[in-house]
Amino acid sequence: MRKTASILFFISFFGLIAQDGQQIMSFEEYNPTSTLVVPENPVKRAKFPFVDIHSHQWNLTKERIASLTAEMEELNMGAMVNLSGRGFNREAGDIGSQEYLTGMVRRVEGEAPNKIIVFTNVSFKDIGSDGWTENAVKELEEDVAAGARGLKIYKSLGLRNLDVDGNRVAIDDPRIDPIWAKCGELGIPVLIHAADPASFWDPMDADNERWLELKLRPGRKRGADDPAPFEQIIAEQHNVFKKHPNTTFVNAHMGWMANNLEKAGEHLDTYPNVYFGIGAVIAEFGRQPRRAKEFFEKYQDRLLFGKDAYNPEEFWTYFRVLETEDEYFPYYKKYHAFWRMYGLGLSDEVLKKVYYKNACKIIPGLEVSQFEN
Repeated sequence: MRKTASILFFISFFGLIAQDGQQIMSFEEYNPTSTLVVPENPVKRAKFPFVDIHSHQWNLTKERIASLTAEMEELNMGAMVNLSGRGFNREAGDIGSQEYLTGMVRRVEGEAPNKIIVFTNVSFKDIGSDGWTENAVKELEEDVAAGARGLKIYKSLGLRNLDVDGNRVAIDDPRIDPIWAKCGELGIPVLIHAADPASFWDPMDADNERWLELKLRPGRKRGADDPAPFEQIIAEQHNVFKKHPNTTFVNAHMGWMANNLEKAGEHLDTYPNVYFGIGAVIAEFGRQPRRAKEFFEKYQDRLLFGKDAYNPEEFWTYFRVLETEDEYFPYYKKYHAFWRMYGLGLSDEVLKKVYYKNACKIIPGLEVSQFEN
């Protein structure tokens, strides 16, 4: 009898059957259709042309560029920043070559000038070896001369990168300082992703908003020693912002502060050389529309549109949150946000700044006139 009850409990835990014989379902399966009847204004094309400051595109052949620009036209995307300019060398487990970047720049400038903008990347694989810093700075200069218009730093810095002695490379490692300084001298922005959402470090229990994501993707769970506390990694990033005031930084994913807009505002007040990219945090604005609208109005000169993972239909939720005053509509990934969205109804003035004007201030070669013809 005890064994039978244990089996029934095991089955019910996984959402198959209850002990009374009634069918039940798991949290992952439960996704009810709303019966709420409210005005709906879905948006499949942005009201104004926009710059996607945060995209990753691989193998940009001429054919892919053609199909991509057609999709961009449908969305009213005026320009896309491809942050993966160096690509990735899977065999070496590292970013790709300068030749890869040069070829990509040549193709996009030939097929889609000023529509696809390329940022370069830095390899930290051999940091600590003789001449690493000097060589990294030299390659950065060469990449910019070849057409790269910014630098993207992946979250692997601070999380996974090790130096030649096997030690974790901190984001504010002094061996990297000349790179940040050089970006300021060259007049190019640095888009930097640090850490992961703080919830990934929290206990995986009923109080964790990202429980479902961690259940579906257990490799994302972290701890104080994996590889360091969240607060430490974020502090390292902020140290770089403070140490290099003449360099423009874009803090990707709003530095994981979109769920605490008071803290986010303090961050922008503290670091005038920092902008926020809103990629992958739109769900945070959608659940606090009044507070988020106030934030966008106050910091309208410091916010940049970005998406991250490129799925054309997912842009529609961004447009709807930013442009409309719709109520209680779904997000596109339940494991990111099981709650519903509400629109901010931003003014045209604020939308234009977030969509393209702010990007034109920091990305070399982008002009406001390109988006207003």
